[in-house]
Amino acid sequence: MTPEAHQPPTTASGGPGGPDEGQTHDLLLAEPDEALAAQALAGFEDAGIHTLVCHDGAEALLQVGARRPRAVLLGAPLPIVDAARVTELIARLHPVPVLVGAGAEGAEEATAAVAAGAIAFVARPYRIEEITPLLRSGRHEGDGSAVPLRVGDIELDPAGFHVYVRGRSLQLPVREFLLLRYFMERPNKLITRRELTQALWGTDTPESNTLTVHVRRVRTKLKEEGESCCTIDAIRGMGYRLECGSSCAKPAGSASSTARAPKATGA
Repeated sequence: MTPEAHQPPTTASGGPGGPDEGQTHDLLLAEPDEALAAQALAGFEDAGIHTLVCHDGAEALLQVGARRPRAVLLGAPLPIVDAARVTELIARLHPVPVLVGAGAEGAEEATAAVAAGAIAFVARPYRIEEITPLLRSGRHEGDGSAVPLRVGDIELDPAGFHVYVRGRSLQLPVREFLLLRYFMERPNKLITRRELTQALWGTDTPESNTLTVHVRRVRTKLKEEGESCCTIDAIRGMGYRLECGSSCAKPAGSASSTARAPKATGA
């Protein structure tokens, strides 16, 4: 492989070697389609995600080592070094969260990348509104964002993108996974609708019933697929609260063993 095989990466400042070269990027996007990369770059920058772009897997590995971005998004199929191998090497050499995006033509490679450790498989062309909450969710509490969570009989592994209830695996799309994670980080606490929509959609005013629909889906999967003893209760006019009854298994020292506020009725 020769240096001529690579185009210099495009930065948010508008070109290679720009004034932001020494800054930490929120995201490294490795996208082989230059038009699609430019479109995604504009969307991420508008959402406040400082982004660096390159166009193949070898360059992605070089830039992860040199720039140390907070997260990586790989477009599949990825030239030179495929998405699964890039994911594997990032996990070994410079661990950061990796997402992989693909349409039908890259689905097999993306699936292999998830098996290698990518935390999520997202649509390509990219839906910026779907990806930005996943990136923002890793911005708090330092590296603790990857610590597994246990509340009642629910286990959630942010690093592996897995959810288990009583040992049963639940398959949740990205947004539902993030919603459940947000609740599990705040068990037994009232969370307002405004807080949830700001955290997960980056806005105070998503479509009118979007949050309601997502909460209903998570609640239904916990109850019907997982047979969980935990519920997501609606507190009328206020928001939601993740509640786990006394019959739920509580690991020793779990934060969920603390006293709960009286349960309110709601829709």
